[in-house]
Amino acid sequence: MTRVWKWNRPVTVREVLEDLQQERSIAYTTVMTVLDNLHQKGWVRREAEGRAYRYEAVSTRAAYAAALMNDAWSQSDNPAAALVAFFGMMSEEQRQALRDAVRIVQGPETVQAPAPRQQEAAQEEAAQQEAPGARQEENPGSAGAADER
Repeated sequence: MTRVWKWNRPVTVREVLEDLQQERSIAYTTVMTVLDNLHQKGWVRREAEGRAYRYEAVSTRAAYAAALMNDAWSQSDNPAAALVAFFGMMSEEQRQALRDAVRIVQGPETVQAPAPRQQEAAQEEAAQQEAPGARQEENPGSAGAADER
């Protein structure tokens, strides 16, 4: 998916293959199988062009990441605590990007910090749910292997 998102246009198996071969040896049939699997899963659409297909992403990388975050958040039995724990893992740069995103979505005059007691309760709950040593600065393996295709 990284290659398809990178070009932001319909791509052929051959184009993806040639790009990947700059980094490692990979077979044409492997790339074709992966793109076919992505098509079957609904991640890419394809259109016939002669004897080949052109593949195009169904959604943007940002929309994909947002869907992953939404799915993970909706699995929580305490969304507020999950958000507090998630925000605690963010770098200052990521928190600033979050503040900027909230301003864009809500507008600067509607952004309000939660009441101190609500914020404390959510932080306490997140701390209780977090197992010792479970907090990690980086989360390798997240966002799925499909992101690297």
